Amino acid sequence: MKLYLAIDIGASSGRHIVGWTENGAIHTEEVYRFSNGVKEHAGHLVWDIDMLFKHVKTGIKAAFKRHPHIESLAIDTWAVDYVLMQGNREVLPCYAYRDGRTTEAIDAVHARVSFATLYEKTGIQFQSFNTIYQLFDDNMHGRLEGVTDFLMIPEYLSYKLTGIRAHEYTNATTTGLVNAQSGAYDRDLIAALGLPAHIFKNLWTTGSKVGSLLPEIAEEVGGDTQVVLCASHDTASAVEGIPVQEGAYLSSGTWSLLGVKMPYAICSDLARSYNFSNEGGVGYFRFQKNIMGMWIINRLKAELAPEKSFDDVMRMGKESTFDALVDVNDPRFLAPASMKEAFDGALQCRPRSAGDYFCCAHRSLALGYRTVLKELSDCTGKKYDSLCIVGGGAKNIWLNELTRQLCGVRVTALPVEATALGNLKVQMRI
Repeated sequence: MKLYLAIDIGASSGRHIVGWTENGAIHTEEVYRFSNGVKEHAGHLVWDIDMLFKHVKTGIKAAFKRHPHIESLAIDTWAVDYVLMQGNREVLPCYAYRDGRTTEAIDAVHARVSFATLYEKTGIQFQSFNTIYQLFDDNMHGRLEGVTDFLMIPEYLSYKLTGIRAHEYTNATTTGLVNAQSGAYDRDLIAALGLPAHIFKNLWTTGSKVGSLLPEIAEEVGGDTQVVLCASHDTASAVEGIPVQEGAYLSSGTWSLLGVKMPYAICSDLARSYNFSNEGGVGYFRFQKNIMGMWIINRLKAELAPEKSFDDVMRMGKESTFDALVDVNDPRFLAPASMKEAFDGALQCRPRSAGDYFCCAHRSLALGYRTVLKELSDCTGKKYDSLCIVGGGAKNIWLNELTRQLCGVRVTALPVEATALGNLKVQMRI
């Protein structure tokens, strides 16, 4: 029996999951889990990449302790963030997408290339934290001087394991610098922005073999294996993990990403006005839109009811009769010092209890899904009567119920570890 290791790292936690096939089905075993989160450094939000790599190695060691032979491993993480390299040296800090450092860069980018042109070329939705704006900010502040490469987070971690630098396609599309038609970095766009062309390498196909573990890494973790490239953007892996082919999907985690698989990119004016994204998938495009997601509920819980379980939070929300709503995609919810105060600022009628906040957050999310489903139909010309929900948010039974009621769709909640399943599926095809 062949065993494979999926290393799935999100913005709030990571997990190492061993998978194998038996009687035509994929079976999984979680062997390691750890917490993740942004850190504050010199007034900025950053990732502790040294800590991340230590957890990656610890989890691999735990996997080998249980299973002496593992065919391969692959790493997926959140998108858009990266590590700059000067030869073999990292240029730190590694900024986190919620940092908000790109305000000046956004206007400067659009002064050179309009967003309409960006969208026509790449099909990527506007987000203030897109890699294109982060890299331009780096350039404005001299951080790209002497830089020889930049590696998205999962490819950086693979490099630390193997010594080989790869640039995986699905994650690269989230940079806002990959041409939707050619599937390669858009050299004209890069030149227009004045970014150093040499750091944008050829893209590797999902499923490519990167290499074996470095000897010192193999000795440390207690075994050797082949590192391969899954769909290294975690949402791309999550969509690969969905067995249902028809209808719309909702990858529900820190972010909610609602969309459909498409054989081609939709870069229309309407899609741009709705701010949909055309991100790379494994042989298709993921035509989808970002919604703030479980982040707002998680932050409210941490602030208002840290001792309560998520079941308690759902119950408190259901018992509330508070009927005011917020726009969950309001930028004020991206990285507030206080999520409660962010809600207070967005509401004309202030909640009176923690349950009121939870009620407002859940109902606002479900109505946000309804809006995006309508926009999705407008862009594709198709009506979607089913929604497959995967990810940690799939466990939120009340939010699933609200989505079914308010969106008028059939809701299917599938495995929480859909991302790990998609990661494993790609490995198992090799």
